[in-house]
Amino acid sequence: MNMRYYLHVFDDAGYAFVAQFGLTTEYHQQHRTGGFDLEHHIHFLREVGAGDVMTVYARLVARSAKRIHYLMFFVNETRGTLSAIFECVNSFADMTERRTAPYPPEIAAKIDLLLAQDQALDWDAPICGIMSA
Repeated sequence: MNMRYYLHVFDDAGYAFVAQFGLTTEYHQQHRTGGFDLEHHIHFLREVGAGDVMTVYARLVARSAKRIHYLMFFVNETRGTLSAIFECVNSFADMTERRTAPYPPEIAAKIDLLLAQDQALDWDAPICGIMSA
């Protein structure tokens, strides 16, 4: 799989990930909000072959009033291997001003619930150490 498609896969998976907090396309349209990726990188580990069955898993690492820091893992289910890790800092945005903004309380509460679940995992998140929410 060409490297540009990895970002495409992670981008699509990101929409499903933030929808867990209620940040759907409909929510953003209704409230004139959005999200900005402020920083991200992909750690390529293993090649994906034609016909391989792939799954993306996400883990929330941290959050601030306006940002989330998360990882996504591109797992090759066919081979039982990890193919890539995507690390991202994303910010909530007020699209009327095109500026970052604090998460609304109802969204922040859902983020905090998922964050608590992910922080309870018994393995350390493989963060790069230079990115933070």
